[in-house]
Amino acid sequence: MDSPLRLITTEVTPAAELAKTVEALLVVASQPLPVEEIAAAAEVDVLHVSEALEVLGERYCEETSGIVLEHVAGGWAFRASAAASVACSRLFEKPAEKGLSQAALETLAIVAYLGPLSRPEIARIRGVNVDGVVAGLAERGLISESGRENEFGAIRYRTTPLFERIFGLESLSALPRVDDLGADVTEIRERLEAVAEKRPA
Repeated sequence: MDSPLRLITTEVTPAAELAKTVEALLVVASQPLPVEEIAAAAEVDVLHVSEALEVLGERYCEETSGIVLEHVAGGWAFRASAAASVACSRLFEKPAEKGLSQAALETLAIVAYLGPLSRPEIARIRGVNVDGVVAGLAERGLISESGRENEFGAIRYRTTPLFERIFGLESLSALPRVDDLGADVTEIRERLEAVAEKRPA
């Protein structure tokens, strides 16, 4: 006769087991990891990684967790949930995520849409000196050097994966097309500013 008390076991699926490794990789990574990079580190194929990411996506979502899994800047990463973002910002200083001036946002928009560009090129577009603004954006890690105009020419700048991550972009191709927007640089700046204000830490 079967006992009324039955031992309940939970089957651990291969995806759930791999999810532990993927979770650890995302925690120790300093930037979003592409699926291919995760697969190489875990020594599995990308299909299995995708299945493991689905498991983590269900576990780490805005509705149930203070940590959220997101696809951003061409890879996968964890971030604080919107509900926890204010507390996190009190704990850590995040200069790259603090409010940007209008000049910085306008310069950032120009580099994002038209880069890589040199300081003189950016200055011609904006009509003002941009040395201080460009230096500030580079210090915050939002833009970085991307070669020179020629062998001895001015340094050119492009946006970084940190820029994509802060603004919630999977890649620069996720930016709205200027032709579709019918927008000028001012409107692009305003859109970036609106996104930055809503973006959780």
